[in-house]
Amino acid sequence: MIWTDNTTGHPRMGLIVPKFRSSAVARNRLRRRLREIWRRDLRPYQPAWDLVIRARPEAYAASFDRLRDALLAWRRAVLEAR
Repeated sequence: MIWTDNTTGHPRMGLIVPKFRSSAVARNRLRRRLREIWRRDLRPYQPAWDLVIRARPEAYAASFDRLRDALLAWRRAVLEAR
C-alpha cells in the first residue's frame, strides 16, 4: 500500500492486481473485494490522500475477512506514523 497526499480534497484509491497466473474471474473478484473494503472501512476515515493498493499473490486465496483485517492493520500503522 502506498499513501500520498492529493490536492483534490477527497480520498481516492487505485488498484494494481497483477495476473500471477490467475484467471480474469479471480482478478475481478479480488478487485471487487478490495474496492468494497475501501468503500466501507477505509474511505470514511481516510483524509484527502491517494491510496494505491498492489495485490500480492496470496491475496487471491485470502478470505474477505482476512483481506479486511490486513488493510485495517495497514491503515492503523500509517495513521500512527503520520
